[in-house]
Amino acid sequence: MSDPSSRLASALRDVDRGLVLVVTGAGVSLASGIATFRGSDPGAIWKRDLTELATLDYFRRDPAGSWRWYLERFATVAGARPNPAHQAIAALERWQLGRGGDFLLVTQNIDTLHEQAGSERLVKVHGSLDRLRCSRDGCRLGAPSGSLARDEVDFGPFSAAPAVETLPRCPHCGAFLRPHVLWFDELYTGHVDYQWDRVQEAVDRMHLALCVGTSFAVGFTELVLQAAFWNRVPVVAIDPGAPTIAASRGLEHVRARAEELLPQVCAELGAL
Repeated sequence: MSDPSSRLASALRDVDRGLVLVVTGAGVSLASGIATFRGSDPGAIWKRDLTELATLDYFRRDPAGSWRWYLERFATVAGARPNPAHQAIAALERWQLGRGGDFLLVTQNIDTLHEQAGSERLVKVHGSLDRLRCSRDGCRLGAPSGSLARDEVDFGPFSAAPAVETLPRCPHCGAFLRPHVLWFDELYTGHVDYQWDRVQEAVDRMHLALCVGTSFAVGFTELVLQAAFWNRVPVVAIDPGAPTIAASRGLEHVRARAEELLPQVCAELGAL
């Protein structure tokens, strides 16, 4: 059992009824045509945009500029479809639950590909591109618990003439609407939809962490690595690139493409 798919299938079997925690980052959606943020692919976001546009501070200084950037980003995602890695993760969920085990998928991605693939036990810890919220905290459509569907908002006037005057506004209080995403200068506890309490509870209970396409560059992944170290929980990272320094602490790094490896694992488990 020296090949990666057999080793990973064996590790998943050993979890039995314990919690399998799957963590996904931008790399899992790369095969669907969505650029990563910090990856080595030519379209990586931070290779083009060195200024940190994804911040509350930038939105407050230039809300029209912030929305122009996000709408461009959303447009690149619009036609994306789940790839075999998304589908395999959904199959792993069904397999683990079907044998009486526990499962949770926590994604850092704001796309909707996991949902499209059939994942149900899902936490979108960085928010979701298909929803918006009011920029005024305390509004019933804003933090800490409110939001609305993006397809309920007409961006036509702003797209035709991008300016502060044409920005979409909250239908309840009139403040600017904002993307329903976690910005780099915000906290995981800022909105109930990020389900931070559920994430922390899962990290404390996990029996195996499977990390797919993440650079381990955010606070959530640091939490996973710390908990795995102290609780002696195995961590398997699937990424075709070289392991990062942050990810080198006691985990098994499998240099493979998730869209190729995970279907093989599911086939060995009889999950597909």
